[in-house]
Amino acid sequence: METKKRGKLLDVSGLRVSFFTYRGEVKALNGAEVWMNSGERLGVVGETGCGKSVTALSIMRLIEDPGEIQEGRVIFNAQSLLELSEEEISRVRGTQMTMIFQEPRSSLNPVMKIGFQISEAISKAKNISTKAANVETKEMLSLVGLDYKRVMDAYPHELSGGMAQRAMIAMGLGPHPKLLIADEPTSALDVTIQAQIISLLDDLTDRMGNAVLLITHDMGIVAEFCDKVLVMYAGNSVEYAPVKELFNDPLFPYTKGLLKAVPRVGRIDELEAIKGSVPDLVDPPEGCRFHERCPYMMEVCQTEMPVLKEVKENHYVACHLY
Repeated sequence: METKKRGKLLDVSGLRVSFFTYRGEVKALNGAEVWMNSGERLGVVGETGCGKSVTALSIMRLIEDPGEIQEGRVIFNAQSLLELSEEEISRVRGTQMTMIFQEPRSSLNPVMKIGFQISEAISKAKNISTKAANVETKEMLSLVGLDYKRVMDAYPHELSGGMAQRAMIAMGLGPHPKLLIADEPTSALDVTIQAQIISLLDDLTDRMGNAVLLITHDMGIVAEFCDKVLVMYAGNSVEYAPVKELFNDPLFPYTKGLLKAVPRVGRIDELEAIKGSVPDLVDPPEGCRFHERCPYMMEVCQTEMPVLKEVKENHYVACHLY
């Protein structure tokens, strides 16, 4: 891949991460690739266990025992994050790059008031006084549609799931980061609240101009919210393209299977399931990790891992068919 085509804000390449468990080495990421430009919205999709969250945690340098980043490059805002000290990476986290999680109440400190938690994050990120941070906290809570007079002195257990996620968004966007990573921010919420949260993220990130890396299972959210989409399978990045391009012309067989399994209004034929199951990453198959489930499998697929390459303008795929 040509360097000039890689992201100017985030460029992850050759990322390999393993978890050492009683069953053996779980090869969670096998050379994952991610790249983004400033202000872009990238959706990362794939089955449970494909490496989406591990990729996000690796970018944030939050992989802990028994996990280990073994190889790769993570360039963010012209810095090589894997080469930074713990002190240096802690300054990047929470200021230039923030993250919100799928279960908001478990991500908030249960014994600290919401206002204090958000204010502390803003104060440290911007190096401003507590008083100034409290003013900004009230503004952020208002922006996310919460009554700051009520929420500032509330504890996490006193908020509904939707309110807690709004508070997390306020905390994530309060420091005005260049990149917000949202790890399935709506999966723990009911459908109506999901739509409200995505609409809120859409409005605020558009207003602030920051990039968003959105991890999700929901292709509908990707179509509505994202500019580009990265498809992952069993620890590999297998397809990357603008959203409309990917929906109109999916190339990787797994991507085709995902889209065929999405319900559509007016569709009367049966949904198609992808045959087989996700491989065991303690003992993954040789070659392309999808080949055992692929209807187009060739002999080379069983022995040689395909590389992610551009086959159409801005459309990359890791498949021997191309």
